[in-house]
Amino acid sequence: MSEEAERGREGRVPLSRERVLEHAVAVADAGGLGSLTMRSLAKELGVRPMALYHHFTNKDEILDGIVDLVFSEVELPAPDGEWRAELSRRAASARDVLRRHSWAIALMESRSTPGPATLRHHEAVLATLRGAGLSLEMTGHAYALLDAFVYGFAIQEAALPFGPDTAQEVVASIAAQFSGGEYPYLAEYATERAMKPGYDFGDEFEFGLGVILDGLERLAGPMRVTSPRGAEA
Repeated sequence: MSEEAERGREGRVPLSRERVLEHAVAVADAGGLGSLTMRSLAKELGVRPMALYHHFTNKDEILDGIVDLVFSEVELPAPDGEWRAELSRRAASARDVLRRHSWAIALMESRSTPGPATLRHHEAVLATLRGAGLSLEMTGHAYALLDAFVYGFAIQEAALPFGPDTAQEVVASIAAQFSGGEYPYLAEYATERAMKPGYDFGDEFEFGLGVILDGLERLAGPMRVTSPRGAEA
């Protein structure tokens, strides 16, 4: 009898690709991507490392799977909806997902064998941009710009030494270095903005996204484009 069958007979949940990937995400969430190894994953699952190879050829295949799992959590824009609202919803959802899985930012566009959730995601975003009236070339520019903003903001937000509840205290400590008058603009920004009650760096996300969508709206054509050749009716 195989090791997995024995474990199943003992009442433990048997391994599956889905279970392995869910636990791989949990390991990465807890300790970062560097903490995810075949050994640490096996320990998390309560099995021997060799048991993982019944479901995955190597760690790269697991990375492909967890990236696809992260993409599956991002809300898809509806190509037949109002394009600006749909892209705003997708961007906000992606930001929320990357808050939960900050380790995934470096992996999201790195895989050469994307999974079905990844492909569905890209297809929906492209369809929404094309449906907004953007040319094929401009669609490429727009998608790259949107993702650069969303991923970049997620990196910056995750790296901040403070959150909304601690911003005033941390910024005040940093601002103490500006008291000599050498950095007047930093002092002004700290005291007149960042240290004010209610300040939240996260509010910059909506403003920045709005600027990008305003620009795309000016570039979009007045007519919706037709489906690409070969697309299903």
